Amino acid sequence: MTRPSTPLLDTVHAPADLRRLPEERLGELAAELRAETIDAVSVTGGHLGAGLGVVELTLALHYVFDTPYDRLVWDVGHQSYPHKILTGRRERIRTLRQGGGLSGFTNRAESEYDPFGAGHSSTSISAGLGMAVARDLDGGEGSAKRNVVCVIGDGAMSAGMAYEAMNNAGAMDSRLIVILNDNDMSIAPPVGAMSAYLARLISGPTYRTLRETAKQLAGNLPKFFGQKAARAEEYARGFWTGGTLFEELGFYYVGPIDGHNLDHLLPVLCNVRDMQTGPILVHVVTQKGKGYPPAEASADKYHGVQRFDVATGAQKKAVSNAPTYTRVFADALIEEARHDDKIVAINAAMPAGTGLDLFGEAFPTRTFDVGIAEQHAVTFAAGLATEGYKPFCAIYSTFLQRAYDQIVHDVVIQNLPVRFALDRAGLVGADGATHVGGFDLPMLACLPGMVVMAPANEAELVHMVATAAAYDEGPIAFRYPRGEGVGVERPARGSVLPIGKGRVVREGAAVALLSLGTRLAECLTAADQLAGFGLSTTVADARFVKPLDRELVLRLAREHEVLVTVEEGASGGFGSQVLGLLAEVGAFDRGLKVRTLTLPDRFLEHDSPAVQLAAAGLDARSIVAGVLGALGRAEADVQAALLSG
Repeated sequence: MTRPSTPLLDTVHAPADLRRLPEERLGELAAELRAETIDAVSVTGGHLGAGLGVVELTLALHYVFDTPYDRLVWDVGHQSYPHKILTGRRERIRTLRQGGGLSGFTNRAESEYDPFGAGHSSTSISAGLGMAVARDLDGGEGSAKRNVVCVIGDGAMSAGMAYEAMNNAGAMDSRLIVILNDNDMSIAPPVGAMSAYLARLISGPTYRTLRETAKQLAGNLPKFFGQKAARAEEYARGFWTGGTLFEELGFYYVGPIDGHNLDHLLPVLCNVRDMQTGPILVHVVTQKGKGYPPAEASADKYHGVQRFDVATGAQKKAVSNAPTYTRVFADALIEEARHDDKIVAINAAMPAGTGLDLFGEAFPTRTFDVGIAEQHAVTFAAGLATEGYKPFCAIYSTFLQRAYDQIVHDVVIQNLPVRFALDRAGLVGADGATHVGGFDLPMLACLPGMVVMAPANEAELVHMVATAAAYDEGPIAFRYPRGEGVGVERPARGSVLPIGKGRVVREGAAVALLSLGTRLAECLTAADQLAGFGLSTTVADARFVKPLDRELVLRLAREHEVLVTVEEGASGGFGSQVLGLLAEVGAFDRGLKVRTLTLPDRFLEHDSPAVQLAAAGLDARSIVAGVLGALGRAEADVQAALLSG
């Protein structure tokens, strides 16, 4: 495929090259940068719409500020692709989210232009304030001139952490610049020439000098009149420009301005750069997908994309006969809700990602998107549960970490029947370390009274949704991975499973493989391979982490020489529960050999799921090698097992 012609962009290898260009050529450069971003993401897939929306803003920020000396902190990271292209990573931009390639998010290890890594949202202002305070503590004349700029999207502004940071920044009065990228008009009033003029005026030195002079004069008046004068100026400015909320938090508000108009952006950013007092918020209005018609027309579908055809916008999705686990969950929950009008569903700004967009179409009054506010989502669900409703709180495993205190204090201590549906549990391929759902098992399994399940396939997930719907004795959670199922037939409606009971899938004599979740298929493959070494193998599906099926575990320990647990989660989860039980009953005294296969004690970077699972030691070959190693088989046999398949 022919790449777009980018003669001007070809001369820009770092922001220093960009700053040598005349302003009148930046519009031309923006068009080339947008074309390069579209073409690169069409090859790799990834986040598209948000990056296209900040092309001009990215250029303006690197043009006005002295990056990397000035710190530029991107909130989340999926809007940073144009930033990566401009900061020396263009030659690798078509390796985005591929094994050994560029991260899909900002990454400190990747570039000095990424001062803070970001995979989860709403962290930029807190991190930026820390950088600003560090600058102030350092003292020196040079560091005192360093600017710290945070770019936060308005979606990220729905999280309480952003307001906690702004409240702290306003109180500390450190010099900090926050760019509010308002990319769906959820905040902004109309933007035009008058708004741009006012933004330039109030960010300029003349207005600010007059303002400071007036403040000094007001300081000589009686306190009552001085306070009234300051309040009048603040509200007069808020009336014409908006931003009263940010002013109340202690920020000097500028905007809104058109984020695609460089003639508006550049002078305002220059004025803001030269301010030497307090925190400032610049409100910039952009359009997701700007400059690419398919993305402009459907911002949600082009937020994150598979590889696609640039000419048509058609995404090249893999063909599969199996539905995704997300879709299976959504369908199963809809079916349960048809039979129980107390079932409600909650998500935190991820309706499509969790499948609750489908539930919302079926039951709009029973579906709640609370924004990027996982803490609120959990306690909101707890409140619903106190009144007899059956809340299903559907959150990605990696994002549920943000609400751990609420899970413990607002749900578990009160033993409220909140149902947690944890999508993207385990490894997540191209999204890498920031999105891996590895910690939910140890995080939840240690909580008194919590029931934790994991399905082996689509049919089991349907049963677990039905089980959660029927369970009213306390909190219950079930986790499932990203991607397609294994292709088994699903029941029209699930059956309620006996709590804390697993199942034996294949009987053997020498080795027992006890799987939790979707590693069951790999365990069955491993059992076939172990047969080639003369080892008859039992394969069991635990279904439950907690309560643990004690009877099943003790039977496997009693009847087999080796017991191996397999889970796609961090240590401290299922395997640890099994080890605790075996230690309790003295099973090791009888010479039982036990291995617990979990995610390794390191973060696995983005790659294909198959490569990640092999690196984690959770594929069939690794399971076989683990069994042979436990039995003390010759190293040659172990290596042969690792090289087979």
